[in-house]
Amino acid sequence: MTPIRPARVAEVPAVGRLIAASFDHLPQNRSLVPDEGERLTVMGDFFAFLSESAPQGGKIDVIEDANGGLVATAVWFDRTRQLPEIPAYEERMTALAGRWLPNFQALDELFEKHHPEEPHWHLAFLAVHPDHQAAGLGSALMQHTHDRLDVPAYLEATNEDNIRLYERHGYTRMSPFDIRLPDDTPFFRMWRP
Repeated sequence: MTPIRPARVAEVPAVGRLIAASFDHLPQNRSLVPDEGERLTVMGDFFAFLSESAPQGGKIDVIEDANGGLVATAVWFDRTRQLPEIPAYEERMTALAGRWLPNFQALDELFEKHHPEEPHWHLAFLAVHPDHQAAGLGSALMQHTHDRLDVPAYLEATNEDNIRLYERHGYTRMSPFDIRLPDDTPFFRMWRP
């Protein structure tokens, strides 16, 4: 594997596809886009869309394999300051989500309602391609940023395996910990002081 490096702007669509492939098994992705035939495309576009604003208000780190393919990524947002507005957010979300737009609107409402106000860095996405999981890449990506942070960090975990990983890296369960989409699909709020 190559060292951790910042993603290039041209790689953002590939970052979105990597996150979608890494998260495809999760009930959260299935809740947002129930149709298996559409899920990877819609979720890839969604993750790329959100990630494209990270370089202006955070960062995207990547790890690639020996052939130059992206195998792991971490997308962070600097919430110690006002994030820049995402241009044409509503229009672009409507176009990429299509008939699943109400599910994404519910996700936005849930996350906005429960996002901490204290200044922090937000780990929006930590993704490792399924063929490269359990090799320490996610831990390496987190540690790469944790070593440089002098403020707290926040994330929304998706399952017990992720919760254990984040706890090993100093994250603790917040209150409320378990927040849910309208169909009862959970996310779990975690904070690293």
